[in-house]
This record gives sequence, structure tokens and C-alpha cells, in this order.
Amino acid sequence: MNKFKLAITCVSLIMLPLLGHAADKKEARSYILATASTGGTYYPVGVAVTTLAKIKLAPKEKLSLSAITSAGSGDNLNLMRKNEAQFGILQGLYGAWAWNGTGPFKKQGANKEFRSVTMLWKNVEHFTVKKSAVKGDNLKDINALYGKTFSIGKRNSGTEGSGKHILGSLGIDTTKFNNVHMGYGASAGAMQDGRIVGMNTPGGIPVSAITRALSSDGKNLKVLNVSDASLAKINEDFPLWVRQIIPANTYPNQESAIKTIAQPNFLAVKADLPERDVYLVTKAIYENLPFLRSIHSATKVMSIENAISGLTVPLHPGAARYYREVGVKIPAHLISK
Repeated sequence: MNKFKLAITCVSLIMLPLLGHAADKKEARSYILATASTGGTYYPVGVAVTTLAKIKLAPKEKLSLSAITSAGSGDNLNLMRKNEAQFGILQGLYGAWAWNGTGPFKKQGANKEFRSVTMLWKNVEHFTVKKSAVKGDNLKDINALYGKTFSIGKRNSGTEGSGKHILGSLGIDTTKFNNVHMGYGASAGAMQDGRIVGMNTPGGIPVSAITRALSSDGKNLKVLNVSDASLAKINEDFPLWVRQIIPANTYPNQESAIKTIAQPNFLAVKADLPERDVYLVTKAIYENLPFLRSIHSATKVMSIENAISGLTVPLHPGAARYYREVGVKIPAHLISK
């Protein structure tokens, strides 16, 4: 072997390990997860998911998530559309509205730029009122609040949108309320000091705003029931809601069970995110459910068996890849085209 060939061989032997190391080195990726206001369930669960990513994915995969507060589902979809967030927690209703270009998204048209990752937990409806303002115990009786101050939810939030949809389905004209647009914590505070007589705060049980309000003034407040007839009317356009019983003593001063309803929440992602990154997030969630359950009890209902049940938006290919690996059968309407 001449000196030139020997030199080339030596350089090659030196460079091979370095090239292999460079190939293994992963580029850092950081994504934003949009949640909702701090007094509900979206934010603490969002923080749990991002903390999980920090612990399980950041060290080895260089993938991190950061949770931000927002006005909720409607805002999250807009943030994702503008790429100011890449993940978002959404109500099932808002996912269906956006995907089909209906409801508040009629002018924008159908949004096909996002996909599903997983079902999360049920968004349980909590319409809470002053007993002195509403004599009946059913949601249809809330028209007694016409002319009175009611917190419908933050502007452009899923809380506001779903609340108006539910009440409108029952023939209740929400424009006749003196509507204020507050987050969950602010609504609870306003109920406590008498600035409002009712609030709309759906979320996973237990909702901290409900706990706060009922702990201080529970003798004068009540969460309204939803009848079977009302449930049928609410489901006429989008059959998303199911019966939900809140057991007695779930909240302070709650002596009787509450017969309400719930719709699904799901984790959404921008369609253009890399398949591997969404795969890793999905895998981390389902391989670490005990961690999520330790953060908020709403996630106790999550399981791989129910991961895609009730989804109305097709899965991201990365999520679908994980579900196939663990034997989840994916129906045709959830396969991205």
C-alpha cells in the first residue's frame, strides 16, 4: 500500500466513529401545547403532558413541549392555524365544527390542517346557578336568568361555544342573559362575591372552580341537572354528548348526585408535524398513564382501549403508527388521506 492510500485509510478509520456519532445526534425540537384557563382541566392536564415529555422525551429524543394558557378550544384551533401552537386540547364539538367548516367556522370553511392524537377525558357540563335565581333543578329552567348576569365563558373559548350550542338546542336565547366573559377562576370568584348569579364551567371531574365556589357558598348554589329529553335535543346536530352522573359529595356541600352530560375532549396536532415526533408523544402518553393520573383524576378514564373511541377527526400518521403497534384497529374514517 503506497503512502497516499495509507493516509486515506487512516483518515477514513478516524472519521467513521465521528460520522456515526453525528448521524445519531438528534436536532432539538420544541412544540407548544395550547390548553385553556388555569381554573379548568385543560391547563393542569396540558402541564402534565408537557412535564411527561420533558422527563421522557427531552433527554434522549431532544423533543420538548411547553403548555400555554388560552381561551380554550376555539382559540387553540386559531393558534394552531397560525402555527403559534402545534398541539391543542379541543372539545369534540369544536373538532367536528372545524373539520366540517360549520358552527363558528362556517366563514373560514373546513379546516383540514389538523389531526387527532388521542381521546383524553370527558368534558362534563357544570351549569351552576344561585338557588335564589333559578327555582327549578333542570337546565331548561336556566331561562330564569334572563336579564341577570351570567358567565358564559371567555370569548372564543370552547366553554362559550359549547355552552351557547347546548342552551340554544333547548330553545334558550343566551343573548337575553347579561353575559360576561370570564375564565373559570374568575367565574368562581364572581359567584362567591355575588357579582354573577350563574356560570358555565365544563371540565373533567373535579373542576377546581366548582370546588372553590361550592366550598364557600355551596348552601346557596346548585349545579343543574340535564333531562333525557334535553340530552336528545342537544345531540340532534352532533351526537357527541353522553349521560354523566356526578356522585353525591364529589364537591363540597353537594348532598345529591347530579344528572348531567359530557362530551369528549381530545388532543389535536398540526397535520404537518413529523410522523416520528407525534409517534413519540403518543407512545409516551400511553406508556406513562399512571403519571398522568397522578396529576389529575380526569385522566383516570384514559386507556389504550378507548384511545380513539369517539374521535371525529382523522388520526395523525404518527399516532396511527403507535396504535397499530399495540393492536388497536383503526376504522377507515380515522385514517388520514
